[in-house]
Formats: sequence, structure tokens, C-alpha cells
Amino acid sequence: MRPDGYHGLATIYQTLAVHDFVEVTAKRLESGTTSPIAITCNDDHVPCDARNTCWKIVERALERLKISAQVTIHIDKRLPVQGGLGAGSANAIAALIGLEKELGIALPTAENLQIAAETGSDVPLFLVGGAVLGLGRGEQVCPLPDLPDTYCVLAVPDVRVSTPQAFLDWDQLQAERFSAQTPGDAPENGLTAGPASDKLERLGRTWAAALVAPQEARTNATGVFPATPEEDRAENLLLELVRAGIVNDFEQVVFTQYPFLRGILETLKQNSQGESTAIYAALSGSGSALFGLYGTAEGSRAAVERLAAQGIATYETKTVGRQEYWRTMIDDGVSQNL
Repeated sequence: MRPDGYHGLATIYQTLAVHDFVEVTAKRLESGTTSPIAITCNDDHVPCDARNTCWKIVERALERLKISAQVTIHIDKRLPVQGGLGAGSANAIAALIGLEKELGIALPTAENLQIAAETGSDVPLFLVGGAVLGLGRGEQVCPLPDLPDTYCVLAVPDVRVSTPQAFLDWDQLQAERFSAQTPGDAPENGLTAGPASDKLERLGRTWAAALVAPQEARTNATGVFPATPEEDRAENLLLELVRAGIVNDFEQVVFTQYPFLRGILETLKQNSQGESTAIYAALSGSGSALFGLYGTAEGSRAAVERLAAQGIATYETKTVGRQEYWRTMIDDGVSQNL
């Protein structure tokens, strides 16, 4: 844990096609008056007051814009609450963009990123979209080269995992490991220790190679990619991500608290014959949702059927690159999270 009480993270985000819908209406008021904000939602589990991320970000944006306005937000929930999918954070960015569109004025991107970081650790990623590297407490975001469009299955069990509690459990696990060490042992901390850093550095070199001049122009000087079309390079990035052995450290504590989630992960990974079918599968954030990535629609559909047989709710979707993310952010005046 950092001195400020937050945990230092190294995480990779990816936007998906599945989303909630957020509708925003705003009317300017006389300068200096209070800005009333009203939120409605079709899901009773969503707070409709100042605890809501949409409320928080709109309130901050109006303060920065020095504008008074009456704002109404309706959230049509399609994704689970506390599922570890970042839906609330994505909705906040949708509300921010909807507010700017309604008022006909926008803050500079850098200022919006700051407001997003103040609203929540994983909110800024939705101002970037696509594949994103998150550092710090997750709010320091760097765009990564888009991965290929990939079939994705979300498994959403009927349980809510508290992220603060997951962090507390992680701290307790690290304290127990530290106390069990003998003098000279290297500390184990999957979020910050050497092995995790090595993986991140390896990925960093791979993605840096993808961002430089085309490989054919450099005669494949890096030796990372062959001179192949962009889609093949994107596929290589996804495979390199898997080969690097990236894992979700929350699995160590969340699976202990909810052992059945490990079984769902195995269902995502393997078919009934024990053969691996997923390119990659893991817990999403602190859970309880899990995801699997598949190379074919058939593999994705088979995973959905296996989970359905176990009574597990699922979403069948695809990853969404940065351009597609922004192209579909506004739909007939309705902001949607992706």
C-alpha cells in the first residue's frame, strides 16, 4: 500500500462492445445558482445520489466549466453492479460526454482526464478506449496498440465482490507472507514485485515495437514482428500478452473467499474433455465477473453453453478498438459506455 492509502497497480484494460446506456439532458441556469442533479436507473442496486460516479463527474465538470445547469441522467443498466467490469466508471464518462454535448462546450482533454481521475481510479481509461495500460492506482493511463477484435464471454455469477474488501484481503495475504519469510528471502507481492515488473517490461518492449515505424521500413530490426499486415501484428500482440504470463493477483484472495469462481474460470478455459479452448481467461478486476477470450465464434458459443448448463449468467460480446469505441460513443444523442 502507498503512503496515501492507495495500492500501486499495473493493469491492462480493454473496452468491450457490451454496455449500459446513459441519457443526459442539461439546461443552463443563471450563473452562480446551484446546479441540481437528478439520476434515475432501472436497477435498484445503483445509487441515484451523490455516491453515483455520474453525479460526481458531472458535479466536478460543472465546477470546472463555471457553469450552473439543471442536469438529468437516466442509466439503463445492462451490466451487473459490482461485477468488476468498470460499468459505473464507463457510465461516468458517458455522462461527462453527454453533458458537454448538451451544453455545447467541452473542457480540454487533459482537464477531463484529471476530473476522471478524481472521480475514480479506473474512470480515465474510458476517455481513451481500446487497449489501455493503467499505472499508479490505475488512473495513469497510456493507450496501447489495439489488439485484434476478439470474441469475449463474460461469466457473471450472482454474487457481489467488494473491491475495498478484496484489497484488505490482499494486504492481509502479503502481511502473512512477509511474516513467514526467513532472512534473505525476496518479498512476494504480485502487484509490485520483480516478476510482475519483468512481465510489464517485456510487454512494454513488445508494444513499443508495435508503435514505432513499420517493421518493413526497419527491415525487422527489432526482431519482434515479421513484416506482416497490421492484423497479424495485432494478433502477435495478443499472443505476446498471453505468453508474458499476465495474471490477475486478485484471484489469490477472491477465489479463497468464493471458491466456486475458480470452477467458473476452468469452465471458461476448458471444454468438457479438459481441452483448452480460450486464448486467455481470468477474473475481471476484483470480480465477481470473469472473462474468456476466444479465437472463433464457435469457441465463444461453446463456452456460453457450458456456463448456461451450470446456471451461470453470461454475456457474449467482442473487444472494441479505440476508433470503434469513439465512433459508437454517441448514438442519437444518447451516450453509451463501451
